[in-house]
Amino acid sequence: MSTTTESGTTYAPAADVLGTVLTPGAKPARPSAWSASVTFGWRAMLKIKHVPEQLFDVTAFPLMMTLMFTYLFGGALGGSPTKYLQFLLPGIMVTSVVMITMYTGIEVNKDIEKGVFDRFRTLSIWRPSTLVGYLLGDLLRYTIASIVILVIGLVLGFRPQGGITGVAGGTLLLLGFSFAFSWLWTMLGLLMRSEKALMGVSMLVMMPLTFLSNVYVDPSTMPGWLQPFVNASPITHLVSAVRSLMRGTPDVGEITWVLVSAGVLIAVFGTLTMRLYNRK
Repeated sequence: MSTTTESGTTYAPAADVLGTVLTPGAKPARPSAWSASVTFGWRAMLKIKHVPEQLFDVTAFPLMMTLMFTYLFGGALGGSPTKYLQFLLPGIMVTSVVMITMYTGIEVNKDIEKGVFDRFRTLSIWRPSTLVGYLLGDLLRYTIASIVILVIGLVLGFRPQGGITGVAGGTLLLLGFSFAFSWLWTMLGLLMRSEKALMGVSMLVMMPLTFLSNVYVDPSTMPGWLQPFVNASPITHLVSAVRSLMRGTPDVGEITWVLVSAGVLIAVFGTLTMRLYNRK
């Protein structure tokens, strides 16, 4: 071990140098729960930056769904595409955003397979921040999807009677429910052995929920034996609440149902997710 001075090179005992380097100093403050969660949320958004193809599902898919259902079925179901669009667009927005909540669990599953979570668990941070960060990052996906659908709808002739306030309220309600619903997929992301298995389970759950609802047609036109299931579907309640806000006639009962169910989803699946995360 050596040090250099103006008079030449001198040698100091290795123990003295190591002692200086290893002398305990002031430790950096532990990041707060919010700070750690936002940091992991930023990490999730950087993934989108480096792999922009991830935005396909929040841009091309909503565009395709809106155009297809408006012009293929609008005349038959609503009398005209423009008239049907007033009924359809809030439902399509709910369907598109809720469908992409599954990607939260898929990203979690990928990081587990790569061993990234093993490193996160050794850090001196608020333990749930890694999972909360994923959900915060995915809120960007949900927001982009909502904006894309609203812009398409306005171009095609959608005119929300609730104005900007109603549209903003409906969008925020949808984002809040989607954040809560994402905890289900986060839990499954910890349980499933592969992302393909998780994708299969998510489609098995989401397809009946979104199609057997009031998104595309009024439930009263469906067979009597099917109506109880459709009316009890959480997607049906969410679509009804969003529609009421955008129409300027808020349905307090439906809005309350959505808010309460979102709280229950976070309480139940958030707790189960953290137990699984701590044990794995």
